[in-house]
Amino acid sequence: MTRKNNVFLLFILTTALFTSGCWDVTEPQRMYYVNAVGVDFEDNQYKVYLQIINFADVAKSEQPSGDVAPAEVGYAEGKTVEEAIYKLYRSSDQEIFWGHMRYLLFSERAMENERSIPVIDTFIRFRETRYHIWVYSTKDPIKDVLLVTPILKNSLTSSKLSNPINTTKQESFIEPQSLRNLIIGLNEPSHEVSIPYVTIMKDWETAEEQVEETTFAGVGILTKDGFKGFIKNAAARGNQWMHNNTNRGEITFKLEGRERDYLTVDLDKLNVEVKPVVKNKNHVTFDISIHLQATLNGFKGKINADEIRGNIIKQVKKEIMETYEEGLKLDVDIYRFSEYLYRSNVKAWKKLEKEGKIPLTKDSIGEITIQVTKINPGRKTYEETIEE
Repeated sequence: MTRKNNVFLLFILTTALFTSGCWDVTEPQRMYYVNAVGVDFEDNQYKVYLQIINFADVAKSEQPSGDVAPAEVGYAEGKTVEEAIYKLYRSSDQEIFWGHMRYLLFSERAMENERSIPVIDTFIRFRETRYHIWVYSTKDPIKDVLLVTPILKNSLTSSKLSNPINTTKQESFIEPQSLRNLIIGLNEPSHEVSIPYVTIMKDWETAEEQVEETTFAGVGILTKDGFKGFIKNAAARGNQWMHNNTNRGEITFKLEGRERDYLTVDLDKLNVEVKPVVKNKNHVTFDISIHLQATLNGFKGKINADEIRGNIIKQVKKEIMETYEEGLKLDVDIYRFSEYLYRSNVKAWKKLEKEGKIPLTKDSIGEITIQVTKINPGRKTYEETIEE
């Protein structure tokens, strides 16, 4: 063999060495991408909905192609979630990729009687999925929620369900829940976790029609033993004042001595502390201390700062108690007081706990201290002022 042939053979072998590692890799355009999974339960069968987004939607992430559907929803039933998913594999034209899955949606029936636990276990064990998957609950038909197109027909990857952090920057009515934190919460006292409750609304419209959009309308309470119920709309407002992840919220109250004048105040910079107070070793109450700042955006005339502070304190206390009492109706430790006691005084917790949580009553909340550390008048345009 000539030297020239030896060089050519060496080149071929070297090329084969560097390319052989890619032979078993599927090209991106030859895969379907799961964005969301919905789970329902009926007639002893899991009903699984797979929301598949097209590759162009993933690549652009802002505006989907106009000549193709932004998503398709596959549906199958099975005695287990895995059986239903394998049925969907049979009808798929391409390999299904799970690494971009963004959220998991449960129906009310899918959360009852521990039915959600094997579903959660499926997605935390599967090697392609991630722990940072958002989790939601709904009473609306699963398929309808998954087929809702975001405002201005934006990409489904930028919808509020795919990325709830975007919306909570302006208003933190409901705290998003990830699969990771859900698992942690179910394993910690009181083994109860609040999952955002999603419903379909028609708050938006174009020149041709009203547009359906999803909205956060409360929380559903999931436990390791099953589902306890929903706390919806205004009854769930107290949640946002009881954790430090609230970016901004609002309250509206009537100004004293003015028949028709109401004021809306933005609240932010929350710092929440809950202190368990054990009395006689057989009774515990919880003192709540909240520091926050307020911003006024629109008001007429002169307003007294003490009046503003008084109304803020009154309204926030009222909302905290209303949500707490709604939780008691469902036998739910909505603010996870059991965990506060567990972390600060485990001996007292062991003495008082029953099945992982301590008994609570309306009187279990002791003092609620709220300090409005700063009142910002916003951009000054007219002669209106805040009197100290």
